[in-house]
Amino acid sequence: MSDRNENLAPVVYLPHGGGPLPLLGDAGHEKLIGFLENLPLRLNKPSAILVVSAHWEAQLPTITSASHPRLIYDYNGFPEKSYQIEYPAPGSPGLAETLRELLENHEIDSSLDNVRGFDHGLFVPLKLMYPEADIPCIQLSLVDSLDPEDHINIGKAIADIRKKNVMILGSGFSYHNMAELMAPTDQGRSFNVDFD
Repeated sequence: MSDRNENLAPVVYLPHGGGPLPLLGDAGHEKLIGFLENLPLRLNKPSAILVVSAHWEAQLPTITSASHPRLIYDYNGFPEKSYQIEYPAPGSPGLAETLRELLENHEIDSSLDNVRGFDHGLFVPLKLMYPEADIPCIQLSLVDSLDPEDHINIGKAIADIRKKNVMILGSGFSYHNMAELMAPTDQGRSFNVDFD
C-alpha cells in the first residue's frame, strides 16, 4: 500500500523566527505568529511530535529521551522575560527508543540523550501552535557533518514513525548560518535565496 493511502501524521517544515521574538509578540513576526497559531486548525492533533531543530548538531543522530526535559534558552541579548519562558511538554522515553530502533534497523548508529532539554527550535513554534503543552515531544539532532545524503537516509529511516500519529517538525530556515544572515552585507540573504 502506498503512503498516499495510509493515514500518516504530517511532516511540517517551518521557520521559528528570531530567537524568542515570536513569543514576545514582536511586530516583525506578526505573520509568523498568526501562521503558527492557526496551523493546528489545518492538522489533526498528533499523538506526539518529533522536532528536528536547526539548533542541535551532534556527531551521531541523537534523540532526547528524558521524561521531563528542561528548556534550553539557546539565545542571548534578549529581555529577561525571554529566559523565563515555560513550555512543560513531556518528553517520551518510549518514543525515543522506538526512533532509535528505526535508525538501527536502517544501519544508522544513533544515541539517546536523557540530559539535553528542548531548544528554542522546539519551544518557540510549539508554544504558539499547541500552548497547552500536552503533546509529548522529542528532538532529533542534525549530524554535524551536515552531509545531505546522511540526512536523506535518516529521513527515510524514520518515516514510519508517522504511522504512529507522530508529526515530524523541521524547525529553522533552510539556510541557518546566523553570522552571515546578520552580516552588514546581503551575502547571507543571497546564499539563503540561492539555497532555496
